[in-house]
Amino acid sequence: MATESEQGLPERQKSGAYASTVRWIENLSETQFAYLLLIPALLLLGVIALWPLVRTFQMSLHADSIRGASQIGEFVGFENYVNLLTGKLDVVALPQPFIDLSSPFKSALIVTFMFTIASVLLETLIGFGQALVLDQEFRGRRWVRVAIILPWAVPIVIQGMIFYLLFSPGIGFGADLLHSWVGFSETPLVNSPEALSIIVIADVWKTTAFMALLILAGMQSINRSLYDVAKVAGASKWQQFKMITLPLIFPTVMVAMLFRTIAAMRIYGLIETVSGCTTVPSLSCLVVSTFSTRRYGTASAIAFVTAAIIAVVVSVYIFKFRDSAQGGM
Repeated sequence: MATESEQGLPERQKSGAYASTVRWIENLSETQFAYLLLIPALLLLGVIALWPLVRTFQMSLHADSIRGASQIGEFVGFENYVNLLTGKLDVVALPQPFIDLSSPFKSALIVTFMFTIASVLLETLIGFGQALVLDQEFRGRRWVRVAIILPWAVPIVIQGMIFYLLFSPGIGFGADLLHSWVGFSETPLVNSPEALSIIVIADVWKTTAFMALLILAGMQSINRSLYDVAKVAGASKWQQFKMITLPLIFPTVMVAMLFRTIAAMRIYGLIETVSGCTTVPSLSCLVVSTFSTRRYGTASAIAFVTAAIIAVVVSVYIFKFRDSAQGGM
């Protein structure tokens, strides 16, 4: 007997491969059918994202070919990775060391981690506070939202030029302000620790709005009747925040921090426009500067190590998110 989906079809399509395919799809569970629909997207992702990653790893297993006609040299296995992690490439091939504990502000890996930790933590705390304010009903809330979102709309290059001019001696007032208030040097943009602090401030100024909007969306999805019940039970504002807002908003905060962590670990444009990669090196700066000198094998090794580090960080977030979804924080 023909199934409901086979009714009205031509006779030749009611049997054979077509009918077998229809019955196979109908017997799939909802989860299996969802994965079936995701196959085109996964194939597209594989072509766009995974293939370049595989190609990068393949190139990283070859030596540099600076003067030869070929882009890459002979096969050397994991030699580029060994030299990179042991510091043997720092003097010869890299404009800045990959990792150097004696000079942390000149080490690309350490600078990237310092920037990521500082910027993501500040953006999360400030964004959380902004979301708490915007979640309240008050006159002019719409204009406050516009004011918070406005820096996020500024392009990275323009943002970098704003902070470059702001903290350039003789042009902006920022350098004199930091010199008199915090004790920075008169030329902070050529001093690695001070320039890194300015870049963190610039990043926080721009992307805190992103955190605030994501957290605000999570807050507004909370059932407001929970707060009414808490008020009837005599709970204070702090108790409502601790027992209702914080647990329910925690998964949203984790997702927002994940997005910002990935973006922060790939920072390049803001550094290059504010102080330059020679003053504040990052992993992306190291990849670009090494690639520009035709050291494609070394640049590919750095790029793949960067991708691996980001993958580890993402895995930590995913496991933490899974634990929070199961009720643990």
